[in-house]
Amino acid sequence: MRRQPWLLFGFMMNVPGHLSAGLWRHPQDEAYRYTELRYWTDMAQQLDQAGFDALFIADALGQLDVWQNKPDAALRLAAQMPVNDPLLLVSAMAAVTRHLGFGITVSTTYEHPYLLARKFTTLDHLTQGRIAWNVVTSMLNSAARNLGLSQQIPHDERYDRAQEFLDVTGKLWEGSWEEDAVRRDKHNSVYSEPSKVHAIQHQGRWYQVPDAHLSEPSPQRTPVLFQAGTSSRGAQFAARNAEVIFLGGVTAQAIAEDIHRIRALAATEGREPGTLRFVTAITVITAESDEAAHAKLLDYQQYISEEAALALFSAWTGIDWSQEDLDTPLAFRETDACRSALASLTRIDDQKRWTLRDAARYIGIGGLHPLLVGGPESIADQLDTFAAESGVDGFNLTLAISPGSFSDFIEHVMPILRQRGRVRAQPEQPFTLRERLFGQPRLGADHPASRFRRG
Repeated sequence: MRRQPWLLFGFMMNVPGHLSAGLWRHPQDEAYRYTELRYWTDMAQQLDQAGFDALFIADALGQLDVWQNKPDAALRLAAQMPVNDPLLLVSAMAAVTRHLGFGITVSTTYEHPYLLARKFTTLDHLTQGRIAWNVVTSMLNSAARNLGLSQQIPHDERYDRAQEFLDVTGKLWEGSWEEDAVRRDKHNSVYSEPSKVHAIQHQGRWYQVPDAHLSEPSPQRTPVLFQAGTSSRGAQFAARNAEVIFLGGVTAQAIAEDIHRIRALAATEGREPGTLRFVTAITVITAESDEAAHAKLLDYQQYISEEAALALFSAWTGIDWSQEDLDTPLAFRETDACRSALASLTRIDDQKRWTLRDAARYIGIGGLHPLLVGGPESIADQLDTFAAESGVDGFNLTLAISPGSFSDFIEHVMPILRQRGRVRAQPEQPFTLRERLFGQPRLGADHPASRFRRG
């Protein structure tokens, strides 16, 4: 059984309804305040003071319009719509916290590496090195339509393009400015030494970036790199580029298989497999006792919207499930959306063939992730067991209701996790996020972007 501290992240999205379909209607849910800055700064302070390592914010760039081929259900039922930009939240949250990191989802398909590199460098400066990038390629056809493409780029090609994107940002962050390029010499009127700032001269299939990075090096240079993807191409991309890999999956066994597969791929990429860290999302419903926690679950279940859940499931899988009977058994299909979303449910239980109705009820609280219910000791035991059986290094804690799910976990479970050594002690002085997670401020020497360094 693992004894070292876990990685512990809060998992949110800049929306009124994230993963728990319909629960925005619960009387205690405050996610409708997502447009208020105070909502986010209060949340960040709560997680920071409790000892969480980071706040992980998901994102999507298009309407959820696969269900019935229109966005009506997602709009009416707040199924990840409306959605605001997560990057713009970071500076305010960083200003009111000391230790909490911020993992922000940004798509390589609809950004440009030259511009995105500057955004993350700026945030790394302003957070004093507490920023991470969750690298995604985007799966929604609605995003493609509204962002200049006639149709969505095929699944594997998106990852090929993402790899070149990461090569460009790696050159900009790691190789453009030498360590001593910034002199800040007022006496001799030299802020930065031009001979130590280098054009990257990148000429590739998708990007031409000839010049130097616009920004001077930040504390981490490269933000901590998160990635989520377990399709064959996504796993290969993660094994090559990611430091922290966010795995979906509803069983510990399925997650363990993905971890084993990605570590093996990392070795073929010339990386040290043991340096990769893995987290999975998990929803916890807890209270002062097992009985109170299960009563709380029953209360929450009254607010589940199956239609909202299926609108989410349709968007994630790229399949309009409104055309299927609710008792249709689920079977894996190749799509250009999130292949792991459907795969995770089709292999959830060897003894049961899941139907669409089963999926809707399961997704209702916490999406496609495990749901743990119980009192403080029970939850701590369940987390220990799940970590031991799956091999994950930590958890992305999702919300059933906001902020109540975080508050309950902090009040009831965190004290036990501290006693068991599962939560990192807060240092007197702040560290960068990479130092907090890996004990070093810079990308490891086995990471492919390290080859761009000078000297």
